[in-house]
Amino acid sequence: MMEQNNREIEILEEIKSLILFKEFDALLEYLESLHYIDIADIMDEFDKEEKNTLFELIPIEFASGILEELEPKAFSNLLKDLDDRKKYLILDEMSQDDIVDKLEDLSDARIIEIFKHMDIEDSRMIKKLLAYESDVAGGLMTSEFVSMPEDMSKAEALEYLKTNAPDAETIYYTFVVDNQRKLVGVLSLRDLILAENDTKIVEIMHKNVISVNVYDDQEEVAQVVSKYDLLAVPVVNNFDKIVGIITVDDIIDVIEEEATEDIMKFAGTTENDTSEENTVFENIISSTKARLPWLIITVFGGLVSASIVRHFQGVLNANTVLALFMPLLAGMGGNVGTQSSTITVRNIAVGSIETRDIPITLFHEITVGIIVGIICATVVAIASYILNGELIISLIVGISMTANIITAATIGTVVPLVFKKINVDPAIASAPFISTTVDITSLTIYFSMATFLISKFG
Repeated sequence: MMEQNNREIEILEEIKSLILFKEFDALLEYLESLHYIDIADIMDEFDKEEKNTLFELIPIEFASGILEELEPKAFSNLLKDLDDRKKYLILDEMSQDDIVDKLEDLSDARIIEIFKHMDIEDSRMIKKLLAYESDVAGGLMTSEFVSMPEDMSKAEALEYLKTNAPDAETIYYTFVVDNQRKLVGVLSLRDLILAENDTKIVEIMHKNVISVNVYDDQEEVAQVVSKYDLLAVPVVNNFDKIVGIITVDDIIDVIEEEATEDIMKFAGTTENDTSEENTVFENIISSTKARLPWLIITVFGGLVSASIVRHFQGVLNANTVLALFMPLLAGMGGNVGTQSSTITVRNIAVGSIETRDIPITLFHEITVGIIVGIICATVVAIASYILNGELIISLIVGISMTANIITAATIGTVVPLVFKKINVDPAIASAPFISTTVDITSLTIYFSMATFLISKFG
């Protein structure tokens, strides 16, 4: 990370220096040696005049690449400062799905203004894409793809590709359709090149096409692309007609977004990155609303734990040494529960757990809990005896530790599986929920075990 920051600083200083001394030929040569992402990463560091200078020099393709990498607000502001001709050329070069990603977070007035600088056909297609929710296949796809009829020969197909490839997002896959534009096959560029010239497309295409529906959730689409190692997946409507494709670069963004969302939920919040469109106060309110419900659950869980301690106050007063091990038992249970839930939710997310796998998953986590519990309990029991010299306390702590870890592993596994069964996002089985539940059960087990053993052998 430090090396990356140093590189960005070097690039920034070099560009600013060349602009300051108006060495534009050297600047253009330097810019051509960089990747457009290098420029996008430091674009916020340039003032308006410097940005205009850069975009006057760099080629349109390079400029569109930079804008595709910017956040929506930065994209909008930069585009606003360019002349009309530059706007048109850059927007014409950008991929439709990337433009949609930017427009989704802008105001309606700004979207209408940007449409004025676009090709009529492109703006019509982008309006169609904007009609879909952003987290479904239709909101991710682009209509810039190549499809061809199944009765073409290889030679005809190659000529067709030469004509249509410049406007396509990718040509590694060509999608084959019938006379009603229904998806009937897919053809890789490799298979097309290796085929004989008089071969018909229908003879070399793969008929078992992996596709997704326009209304499929983005997480399901990501799983399909990952499972089948696709560079692009076709999107079909309810009549099996191909309406777009989703490329792997968009899927990488989806995976990152879904992972971020799950991490937020594990932390006990539905909060995502604060919006640049909102004021600081609005972002504070939004964050508070997202975090508060889970923290309220934790508060009530803590009150239940306190009532359990109060219920066993007599045992605790008579054996104050029991209080020494309460944090240890609660902490161990919370950690084990969180570990089990994390593993289970992850396996659910990647599709590794089906209904038939639930007994095996439970057996695995409970068995691990038993082994870990016995080992940790033995260590704690020995340490307790060394510290206090009371065998009965060591037995209470050791047995409670074992039972607590097994219970925590079971809760951490069962809760996400139950959530999945009732069609609730398993990631909601977050750390505060699991740890609070385990705190309650660990204290109940500990004091119940203490009451029983002390009354029998104390």
